[in-house]
Amino acid sequence: QVQLVESGGGLVQAGGSLRLSCAASGIIFGVNTMGWYRQAPGKQRELVASITVMGSTNFPDSVKGRFTISRDNAKNTVYLQMNSLKPEDTATYYCRAVESDQWGQGTQVTVSS
Repeated sequence: QVQLVESGGGLVQAGGSLRLSCAASGIIFGVNTMGWYRQAPGKQRELVASITVMGSTNFPDSVKGRFTISRDNAKNTVYLQMNSLKPEDTATYYCRAVESDQWGQGTQVTVSS
């Protein structure tokens, strides 16, 4: 059974930090590019970070310099470190295993001004 389980979301003040985790099971983690996406109410889901098997990362301009992504292949886990959070970062954050096309159920991040 494939599972991607996100954790680490919550409420934080603007300027604060959160670290999201996504633990994967039931997939071959080591062959998957892993991505973090977010979706705010009334908006489309968007990519906020991705990391390839070889560790190459990609970020949109909206989070570049504030968010970092990392993976621990031994633990089948991918992380999203979010710093200098802004109210516009408020969204549900989802983990995705790209090649397996599997999604987690999401974790809510709320940034208060």
